[in-house]
Amino acid sequence: MTRSKPDHEIIIIGGGFGGLGTAMALRRAGIEGFTILERADDIGGTWRANHYPDVATDVPGLTYQFSYEKNPHWSRLFPKGAEVKAYVDYCADKYNLRPQIRLNTEVMARTWDETERHWRLDLADGSVITARYVVAALGAFVEPKQPAIRGLNTFSRKVIQTQNWDHEFDLAGKRIGVIGTGATSVQMIPQVAKDAGKLYVFQRHAIWVFPKPDWEIPGPLQSALARVPGLLSLTHKSMSTLFGLGIYGVTVKGAQLPPLSKVPMLVGRRYLQSQVPDRELREKLTPDYGFGCKRPSVSNVYYKTFTQDHVELVTDRIEEITPTGIITADGVERELDVLILATGFETSTSPDVYRKRPVTGRDGFDLADFYQDNPLQAYEGVSLPQLPNAFSIFGPYSWSGGSWHEMVETQSHHIVRVLQEAARRGATEVAVRPEANRRFFDFIRSKSHGSLIQSRTCATSNTYYLDHHGDFSLLRPTTPAQARKASETFSLDDYEYIA
Repeated sequence: MTRSKPDHEIIIIGGGFGGLGTAMALRRAGIEGFTILERADDIGGTWRANHYPDVATDVPGLTYQFSYEKNPHWSRLFPKGAEVKAYVDYCADKYNLRPQIRLNTEVMARTWDETERHWRLDLADGSVITARYVVAALGAFVEPKQPAIRGLNTFSRKVIQTQNWDHEFDLAGKRIGVIGTGATSVQMIPQVAKDAGKLYVFQRHAIWVFPKPDWEIPGPLQSALARVPGLLSLTHKSMSTLFGLGIYGVTVKGAQLPPLSKVPMLVGRRYLQSQVPDRELREKLTPDYGFGCKRPSVSNVYYKTFTQDHVELVTDRIEEITPTGIITADGVERELDVLILATGFETSTSPDVYRKRPVTGRDGFDLADFYQDNPLQAYEGVSLPQLPNAFSIFGPYSWSGGSWHEMVETQSHHIVRVLQEAARRGATEVAVRPEANRRFFDFIRSKSHGSLIQSRTCATSNTYYLDHHGDFSLLRPTTPAQARKASETFSLDDYEYIA
C-alpha cells in the first residue's frame, strides 16, 4: 500500500523550555525535519506569559538551565523573569531554531490516521497539517484556572489574571483584592501592596515560605564561572543534585523519615515568627499541612507585607463575588476597584485539557476519557501504547522534582533514542508495548506507596502534586539520577516498530 507523505516529519507542540529543549536535543543528535508550533506570539512558555510584578525563579538560576548550555552570567542567585526570557531567546538563536518555529499556531485536535500512519493536527485557523511524529511539550501548566466562585463573571471593575498582567493599568491608591496565595502571589503581593490604597488577600491555604538568599552574583564570580575549567559544571551539577535529592527526600521519603519534613517546618515557623509579631496573624499564615505537601516558596518580604496597616489577610471562605466586591462567609462585603486572580493553572494531565483539545489514537482511543476513567500513566512519562508516534515532555510520572531542564533533557533523550531506532529499522509506526507500559506503571506505583504526599500530613493541603484520582502522578517518585539512567538504558525493544 502506498501512503501519502506527511507535511512534517516531526511536530513539536509548545515553544517553552520543553519544546525548545526537545528541538535542541534533536538537532544535537542530527535529527532534522522538525517544526515547533507555538500558540502565542512569542516563545518562552511560562516566561513569556508570566510578567507580573517581581516575577523570578524560585530555584537558583545555576540549576535552572540545560546542562549542555550553561549560563555563567546570571546576575543574581534567583534571576528575574526578563533574564530567564533572555536565556530562552539565546538558546533559540544559538541552535537556529527560529526558522522552525510557527508562532500564533494553536493545535485544537490531534487524530491518529491508522491508514496513513501519521497524525492529523487541526489548527485554530481551520487548516489541517499532518506529521509522522508528534511531541507534546505543553509544560506542567496549560490553561489559567478560573476559580469556581459564584458571581465571578459579574464583577464590573478591573480584573487582572496574573498570567496576563496589565502593566498599563495604574494600581495606585486602588482597593485591590487578590485571590490566591501560591508561589506567584508570594512574589507579586508585596509589590502590589506598595501601590494599593487597601489590599485584601483572600487565602484558602497558607504556603510555606522561607528566607530568600537573593544575592547578586558579582562580576568576578561570573568571570570565574565562565573561565575556570570545570567550575561551572561542578557548580551546576552539585546544586542540581542537592536540589533534586532534597525534593525527592521530602516528598517521597518524608513520611518514613519524619525529620526530613519536620525540620524545615520548624525553620519555617521560626522564620514566620521573626517576621510577624502578632500571634493571631501568624496562625493564619501557618500552613495546616506538612512541609513538602505543596511547592514551598522563598521571600524576604512576603510575611512582612501582612503587618502593614493597609493590608488585610482574609481567611474566611468566599461566598460570592458581586459587581463591586467580595462577600465572605462571615457576611462581610469588601468593596474593590481591582480583582487580581492568582488562582493557578489546569495541569497538562487534567482530562479537561483534552476535552477542549481532543487527542484520538488507535481504535478511537480518547485521551480525555482515558485520563478521566483510569489511573494516569505513561511509559517513563513519555508514551502510551494507544498513541503511536506520539511522545510527551512532562507526561505522568516524568518530573523527579529537580531542575525542570534536567527533566526535559531526560525525556528528550528517551525520544531521540526511539526515533533513531525507528529510523534504523525503517519503521513508519512506533508504539510502546502494553506490557512495558504496565511494568513501568507497577514500578512507579510501588515507589509512590508510603510517600509523604499521600500521608495524613498532606490531607488538608489540596496539593496539585496529586491528580484527580488522588494519585501521586505529577512527580516521579525516584531521584533525577534514576530517571536519567532509565532514559539511557531502557530496552528499545519495549517499543514495537512497524515498517
